[in-house]
Amino acid sequence: MGERKLKAMFFNGSPRKSKNTADMLQSAMKGAQEAGAETELVHLYDIDFKGCKSCFACKVKNSKCNGICALKDDLRPVLERARQADVIVLGSPVYYSYPTGVMRAFMERLMFPIGTYMYERPEGEANGHLGRHITLRNKVIPMAMILTMNCPEDYMRVIGYPAILDENAKVMEDIFGYSETLYVCNTYQFNDYSRYDFNLFSEEEKRKYRDEHYDIDLKNAYELGKRLAEKCREE
Repeated sequence: MGERKLKAMFFNGSPRKSKNTADMLQSAMKGAQEAGAETELVHLYDIDFKGCKSCFACKVKNSKCNGICALKDDLRPVLERARQADVIVLGSPVYYSYPTGVMRAFMERLMFPIGTYMYERPEGEANGHLGRHITLRNKVIPMAMILTMNCPEDYMRVIGYPAILDENAKVMEDIFGYSETLYVCNTYQFNDYSRYDFNLFSEEEKRKYRDEHYDIDLKNAYELGKRLAEKCREE
């Protein structure tokens, strides 16, 4: 039998299927394909689901959830496929300092059942967060977030976005074993800026930045997808 094909799943947390976030995910998918992975793109806004309902079915002793959320809704089959994935990439615009509500709801449903309230303790320790977090994953699953945003990179850092958004990466690394974040800043939002009220930025400068940097952002996304798939083969 031949070598098993890697499976890489990509999740679009944007309401749009053909703008900045979707473009970056498509480019990351091409990179993963170049590294030999089979890819799937899921548009989360197409799925009727909600976030975690705090039923704790995944935390019951001898739970049969096996790392998959117990709620039986339209997201369930997607989560079952994600449970078998070798690479997972989440893409979202940043709305008021956070990924979209749909992406946050998906992250709750994806990660909470795989994480546990159990730790391997150093000798003599009874409580707290010392030691290794026990999760239900049986391998390292390289993960990444691609975060697109209207604000320029320098302003993103002034207002503290990395301190907030990097918390997502920390949780993903804890649960899945490896995580990266790609920031795509100063995005060109509207097809026709003349239709909208704004004086926070210049449409001309936005267009110029996009013309000079968008291909670089796409290349970075491509390399991210390829790197994650290649990392799977190293594990």
